[in-house]
Amino acid sequence: MTDMIPAWVNGTLTPVEKLAAHVQGLRHKAISVFVMDGDRILIQQRALGKYHTPGLWANTCCTHPRWEETADACARRRLREELGIADLALEYRDRVEYRAEVGGGLTEHEVVDIFRAEADPALRVAPNPEEVMAVRWVGLEALMQEVAEHPARFTPWLRIYLAEHARAIFGDPAAA
Repeated sequence: MTDMIPAWVNGTLTPVEKLAAHVQGLRHKAISVFVMDGDRILIQQRALGKYHTPGLWANTCCTHPRWEETADACARRRLREELGIADLALEYRDRVEYRAEVGGGLTEHEVVDIFRAEADPALRVAPNPEEVMAVRWVGLEALMQEVAEHPARFTPWLRIYLAEHARAIFGDPAAA
């Protein structure tokens, strides 16, 4: 069975096959999760078998909810499926919308529910090699500098989150 995700077609939320949503550039629902250890973020390098943006670095995990799946349930499911992470307390941070070309004639036009979770430094991560080829912890400032210096190494959505939505995701750095 193909992955049916919630997308807007002629103004109505409708189940649409995931690849079709990207080919047609349809506005659709998504989730993104940032797992943190203080100011360090767990990021992942997408597996080379992914149908778009293979080998690029992204936030901890991101995906599309299944038709009739809640954003929270989707975030928990994908943390488990992609990284073997379970039982983190997810904090809803924001809903954002972006549109980005992701290569191969595909477009992500997403309405994203963003979650953040605090993790212990000893968090056990078991990446699924079909989804993730590597993970690493990186400080927020170091990540922003690395993205500025080498943007092609990172997914379009991570670049957008850092440039346009960092305050909503990470809070006010002046308050830290």
